[in-house]
Amino acid sequence: MGEVVYRSEVRIERRKPPIREAFFATGESAVFGVPGALAIHYGLDPDAIDPHAATLDYIVAAAAG
Repeated sequence: MGEVVYRSEVRIERRKPPIREAFFATGESAVFGVPGALAIHYGLDPDAIDPHAATLDYIVAAAAG
């Protein structure tokens, strides 16, 4: 096995559920949530929560980039 060339350093904090915030070593952060249809799927009222991109949205964006 080769040497490690990069190790991601991320800290996740739970905000008011279902909101989570990820903090990266670069000093940037990203807020994750459950928008629209995902909120309904998880039994949440989409009008009662702040809509934020889901974790899956960030994965798709990273893969597409």
